[in-house]
Amino acid sequence: MEFSGAVLDVDGTVVRGDDPIPGAPAGYRRLREAGIETLFVSNNPTKAPPAYVDRLGAAGYDVDAERVFTAGSVTTRYLREHHADDDLLCIADPGLRDQFAAAGLSTTDDVDAADALVASIDREFDYDDLCTALWALERDIPFIGTDPDVVIPAPERDVPGSGAVINAIAGVAERDPDAVLGKPSDTAIEMVRERLSAPAEECLVVGDRLDTDIALGERAGMTTVLVRSGVTDDDTLAASETVPDHVIDHLGEIDRVIG
Repeated sequence: MEFSGAVLDVDGTVVRGDDPIPGAPAGYRRLREAGIETLFVSNNPTKAPPAYVDRLGAAGYDVDAERVFTAGSVTTRYLREHHADDDLLCIADPGLRDQFAAAGLSTTDDVDAADALVASIDREFDYDDLCTALWALERDIPFIGTDPDVVIPAPERDVPGSGAVINAIAGVAERDPDAVLGKPSDTAIEMVRERLSAPAEECLVVGDRLDTDIALGERAGMTTVLVRSGVTDDDTLAASETVPDHVIDHLGEIDRVIG
C-alpha cells in the first residue's frame, strides 16, 4: 500500500529523554525520502510545540512547529472551545499554565471560584493538591484531564505521568473526568486530520503505546505501527485487546511497513 502521511509519537518512539532512540532518525529520514508527510504528536502537555522543534532538532529530526502538537495543544483547544470564559483551577506543571495564558485562558487558585478543574502531570503534586481537587469537585464543576498516560518513558526509568495524577484525583473525588484530552481523544483526531493533507486510509500512526497511539490510529481509520522501543513489552501486547497492524522493534525498521 502507498502511504502519504504519518503520525509519529515522540517519547519512546523517536527519543528517550533528549537522546534519539537508536535507528529512529534513519527511519524518520526514510519516511521523508519516501515523500510521506510527517506529524509529531506527543502526549506530554508541559511544553508548547516550539520547544519540541529545539528538542527534536538536537536529536537529529528536522521539523518545524507546524508539524508538532502536544496534549497541551489539544487541551488548550478543547478549553477554548468549551470553557473559554471559565476560571480554571489547574493542578499542573507551570509549562501548561503558560500555554493557557498564551491562549488567553483564565486560571485561578480559588477553590470556591473555579469554574472547572484541569489535572495533568505535576512533579510537585502532593496531599494538599488532593485536598484542593476534592474540595473543588465537591462543587460538581467539570473535571478535565490533559492525557491518559499513567507511566511515561524517561532517560533512566519510566516515571508517573498525567494519568497517575488524574486517577488519584478521580479516586478521592469518586468520579471520572468529564474529558481526557491528548491521544486518543476526538479533539486530537480532529487536529491530526486538519494537519495532514492525506486521507486517513493513506496514513500511518507509529507509537509505543497501545492505549494512546495505536488506539488513535484505530479510531481515525489509519494503519497502526507499534514500536517496542518504549513502554509496551510483548506480555502487554499479548494481553491487549488493542492489536496493531504492524509491530517493529524501532522506527528504523519502518521499511518493513512502507516497502
